[in-house]
Amino acid sequence: MKHLKLTKFETCLCLVSVLVIVIGFCFAQEKDVLNLVSSLIGVISLIYIAKGNLFGEILSLIFGLLYAFISYQNRLFSELITYGFMYVPLTIATIVTWFRHPYKDEKTVEITKTSLKLFLLIVLLGFIVTIIFYFLLKYLNTPSLYVSTFSILTSFIASALVILRSPYYALAFALNDIVLIILWTISTISNVQNITILLCFVVFFFNDIYGFIAWNNRFKKQQGI
Repeated sequence: MKHLKLTKFETCLCLVSVLVIVIGFCFAQEKDVLNLVSSLIGVISLIYIAKGNLFGEILSLIFGLLYAFISYQNRLFSELITYGFMYVPLTIATIVTWFRHPYKDEKTVEITKTSLKLFLLIVLLGFIVTIIFYFLLKYLNTPSLYVSTFSILTSFIASALVILRSPYYALAFALNDIVLIILWTISTISNVQNITILLCFVVFFFNDIYGFIAWNNRFKKQQGI
């Protein structure tokens, strides 16, 4: 896919998102540069994913790898498992799928409508995966076990919908953002340097809401509605 220019609104959204994270990093008493770098890559990736551009998924892959390492450092094994062993492989699958299904202009991906039957199947698979990982997380004495477990479910559903090129991926990720905001708020209380990651997911939430709106509008244009 070709590079895609951002609109004025998207540029402002990106700049505000970056500014919020940088300010949070500056006010943190203990600064972790890796947290800052991963957060900035993450918010920029969401802008391009909202555009349906492949570049966003490539950045998302980098974010996933960095975030998995940060989660390991903070003993958030649910996030390590989710991103290292589920999100990253699914993002690679997304990159391949998006590359093979560009829209006419070759700058954006072709958006599809997910049937209710397929969506229910994804949810069912998500519950099966989540139950399996629940016992693993429990064995590892993972902090905030139930919140961490629910994060796996929402992340699986969201990642699957991205592969299927469904606009509802953004709503699933927005729900996952809420779960992660809770998770990282708990973590930040004990380690204030994680404020950057916390703010990252607050910003992610608003970007994902915009992503849902943008994908729905683009889907209507692609369908000639």
